[in-house]
Amino acid sequence: MSSAILRQEARTNKMPATYLRIAAEEAWAPAELITRYRALLANSSNLDPGFVSLWGFYGRNPAVGGVMERMQDLGALRLADMDATGIARQVLSLTAPGVQIFDADTGAGLARSSNDELAEAVRKHPDRFTGLAAIAPQNPRAAAQELERGVRTLGLKGAIVNSHTQGEYLDDPKFWEIFAAAESLGVPIYLHPTTPSPAMIAPFLERGLDGAIFGFAVETGLHMLRIIVSGVFDRFPKLKMVVGHLGEALPYWLFRIDFMHARMVAAGRYPSVGKLHRRPSEYLKENVYVTTSGMAWAPPILYAQQVLGMDRVLYAMDYPYQFVPEEVKVTDDLPISDADKKKLYQTNAELVFRL
Repeated sequence: MSSAILRQEARTNKMPATYLRIAAEEAWAPAELITRYRALLANSSNLDPGFVSLWGFYGRNPAVGGVMERMQDLGALRLADMDATGIARQVLSLTAPGVQIFDADTGAGLARSSNDELAEAVRKHPDRFTGLAAIAPQNPRAAAQELERGVRTLGLKGAIVNSHTQGEYLDDPKFWEIFAAAESLGVPIYLHPTTPSPAMIAPFLERGLDGAIFGFAVETGLHMLRIIVSGVFDRFPKLKMVVGHLGEALPYWLFRIDFMHARMVAAGRYPSVGKLHRRPSEYLKENVYVTTSGMAWAPPILYAQQVLGMDRVLYAMDYPYQFVPEEVKVTDDLPISDADKKKLYQTNAELVFRL
């Protein structure tokens, strides 16, 4: 089906009467952030090679897929695209690598100004936009404070963390103030991909696999699994996290992860790997939600629903990076009940983000 036909159908039918389509991983970036990315690329040396690969491409090719124009728009263009594809609401979050590539003070300042700008867009379009707060984990205490300001003062519904922060992962206890804040506020942390860290990216770059094709999933799946086996969810049992792209492959590894983790712990093989209160798979099923972002393909969607449960999978488009109107029809045509489709499109997101 062509984009023109689908758009015409969306204009005519808008969206099904039985549910609203909420897209839960939709990116944006303020103009100031893009300007700073370009300045880094032009004037700095010894940059993160993944950042150079990702933003060097978009910086040199701003018109590709309309990504850069759509990324910075929080008004007419974005709303028109949503209307054309029957998306009732977007959950907006700062694009990768967000503010995490800067020094702590710069990152914290950019997070604050970005959150103010996003909150203003949400105020202008409260029925169409929901926002997640950007934070700078480079300063964990300031990040926790900004999350609290974002939720309590600005009305944002959680935090976005674009995976590793300059090669460091959130399973390090120095970052756990962020988890404590999220748990206390009752809001989720969305762990979004970025390119693999400098310590692991070389073999990905050699074959062009560092981005969305594979590197994003490997890096973010690793990060999520580190969080699980480090005991974060034993320390913060009410903490909720969201991971895109149907769980970054983790649902397909659950049996082997449980089996091998138990064996490692029993053998005392790694001093840094201790016993958990539950199996790793149980944390993924009870503390983590996954979205369909970038994975408009029925078999893995149905598998994730089967393994994790209908209440744990949320719809997402991955706008504007993967703005393919035809993909909405893939989700519409899933062989599941209308009640389960409503969970996928609407009610799961409403519960997770407290809409």
